[in-house]
Amino acid sequence: MHGKKIRLSKSSLSQAEKTAVMEVLDKEFLGMGEEVQAFEREIKAYLQTSKEVICVNTGTSALHLALEALDIGPGDEILVPSLTYVASYQAIAATGAKPVSTEILENSFFIDIDDARHKITPNTKAIMPVHYASDSRHMPELYAFAKEKGIRVIEDAAHSFGCKREGRFIGVEGDIICFSFDGIKNITSGEGGAILSEDPKVIQRVKDARLLGVEKDTDKRYAGARSWDFDVKHRGFRYHMSNIFAAIGRQQLQKIEKIREKRQAIVSYYLKHIQNPEITFLDLDYPNIISHIFVVKAKKRDALREHLLNHNIECGIHYKPNHMLTMFKSDTPLPVTEKVYEEILTLPCHFDLTQKEQDYIIQTMEEFYRD
Repeated sequence: MHGKKIRLSKSSLSQAEKTAVMEVLDKEFLGMGEEVQAFEREIKAYLQTSKEVICVNTGTSALHLALEALDIGPGDEILVPSLTYVASYQAIAATGAKPVSTEILENSFFIDIDDARHKITPNTKAIMPVHYASDSRHMPELYAFAKEKGIRVIEDAAHSFGCKREGRFIGVEGDIICFSFDGIKNITSGEGGAILSEDPKVIQRVKDARLLGVEKDTDKRYAGARSWDFDVKHRGFRYHMSNIFAAIGRQQLQKIEKIREKRQAIVSYYLKHIQNPEITFLDLDYPNIISHIFVVKAKKRDALREHLLNHNIECGIHYKPNHMLTMFKSDTPLPVTEKVYEEILTLPCHFDLTQKEQDYIIQTMEEFYRD
């Protein structure tokens, strides 16, 4: 039995983040200001993107604001894979629109474009592909599909900050890209997210809507001021990022290449040393992604999970399909999604995971299947 619980995921912080937060506290300007502006500029420079970067308080807020900026609302439909965190669905529901559950590809869990094609209606306004487990290799085909059907694309890229596709960072190409910086993502700002776009209307709507719809309030906040005489033309929310969170994110961003190296090493070790035929790996572009989660398909999954938990190894199930939830229940079966839901298991993967801990995880799995 491993004495200390091996965590599934965790934040990894150093003195640098703590010092940065204390510096913000000492300035006593905790809301949205120059730290947020600096974080946005540094993200843009790191990704080498021409898109505008707009930081918000969560990845869910990023998705919601992206939808709002496209004037999506009641009567509209959004195609979205069922196998995603409920945040994707709640962001759609928050606009009054309907999330339409779609099937996934069995080996990568990316949205099944053929199934999406069958679910298009005159009410379909957008498609929300999810970069499941940080992979997005099928995005070119999805954009061709969206162009053919005349619908917008909002990429739920919560898992894939710092990942690459065809040699370029996620966030360089595409319509609207939404990242998450919550506590366990590839980099964290404590809580946070970002929206990237080159659409001038989307950019301005998102900038205003994160500050309750107050027009041009972003510029005032960055100057350390507030708007007193203003106008509001669209619905808005308190979704802006704080200087405290941005200070954490800026320090994390400086470490992202070390984070990439460590997470890729963890995944490579699993791929090399898990050799049990009862365990199947996903078909993902592992050399070019920073794996936010490491998911396998396991025979006798529930019993294996219980065995690992009993041996102080945290593991997860990403995710319960949304079409099986009461709020988003659908009568249309999704056989692939339902099949993989019975098999998926997420193994520990975070910056502080040691090789010794990985050996123990792999050994414990082997013992389960041997018995």
